[in-house]
Parts: sequence; C-alpha cells; structure tokens
Amino acid sequence: MSAPMADPQISLGSSALVHVVHEGYVREDGDAEHVGGTVTLIIDGETVIIVDPGMVSARQVLLDAVAAHGVEPGAVTDIVFSHHHPDHTVNAALFPAARIHDHQAIYDGDQWISRDADGARLSESVALIATPGHTPQDISTLIGTAQGRYACTHAWWGPDGPASDPFCTDVPALAASRARILAAAAVIIPGHAAPFTPDATTPR
Repeated sequence: MSAPMADPQISLGSSALVHVVHEGYVREDGDAEHVGGTVTLIIDGETVIIVDPGMVSARQVLLDAVAAHGVEPGAVTDIVFSHHHPDHTVNAALFPAARIHDHQAIYDGDQWISRDADGARLSESVALIATPGHTPQDISTLIGTAQGRYACTHAWWGPDGPASDPFCTDVPALAASRARILAAAAVIIPGHAAPFTPDATTPR
C-alpha cells in the first residue's frame, strides 16, 4: 500500500450534494436483531454515487428514497463499499450500471481494475481514503460540498462510537483512522446512524 496522503493537502471541490437516503440502526426486538446500514447518495455533476447499499427493511424502501432525489437505479454511476460486510453491500445489484469501488479495485462489468483506493478520485469533489480498523480493508469517502466536507465511514457506528468497536480488527489502526477522518471532514456519516458533527465527546 502506498503511504497515506497528507490529509491537510487533500484537495476537493465543493460541488457535491449529499443525501442520506437511509439512516442505519442496530436494535434488538425480542429474539431478533435488526440491522440497517446507512446508505448515502452523492451527486456531483454527472457522477452519481451510492455509498454502502446495504441492509434495509425492504429493497423498495431504498429505491423510493433514491428516486425522491430524482435518481433512477440505472443512473447511478458508482458504488462504494466501505468494507465487505453484507450489511453494507447486499443491495449493490439494485444499481445495475454502476462501477463498484473497494479498497483494492474497481469492478466494472467483467473488468477487475486493481488500484489502491487511498487517494482515488471519483469526481472533482469526491475522494476515497484508507481508514482501516473496523476491518483491515475499510475505506472512507470524503465529499466536498458548499456546506463543508463530509466523510462516509465505518470508523464510527454512530455518534457515540462505540468507543470500543466490537468488531474492530486493529485498535491502534482504528484510532489513527479516526484521527485522519476528523482532520479531513466536518460532518461524519457513520455506518449505522444519522450524520453527526464531531465534538469533544466523539470517541477517538
């Protein structure tokens, strides 16, 4: 893997629009556990991105939420997997024309295009960075908007962390990734909750 980018020098435009089309959750209901992933729609000119098209209560719920922003499934150009847990990937096929991006490659039809995601650009205002910790392969999506910079990431499940991620594979790496994201973005879109603005109580 190449050396991480110097975060203060990540250059992004401010033309993207960000819409959280599904707020994730994890909750108990009797003997069942309900898991929903946070799904984000990013529009930057002709680039239309879905980040983490994962578990929702019904697929039509996700399609309707995307359509509410004027986007049909076939118009999505790119999908980003923050990592390969099914609760963040299972609905990728709803967007049949999209290229898929993960930590190591772009998948486009039958093409496997190897590349390191750290520093990869999807558009003028959208870039990927390596943020391991939750898994060794985690990446985050940085988005430049007129309102500031956002990060879609699973470095946090929600605003309270949890401070000790129960699935964390590398505690020091997660701490370093959290620091990197906080240096690069003003708003966090976490894996299983609504967006939040970090403050002194945000787990590091």
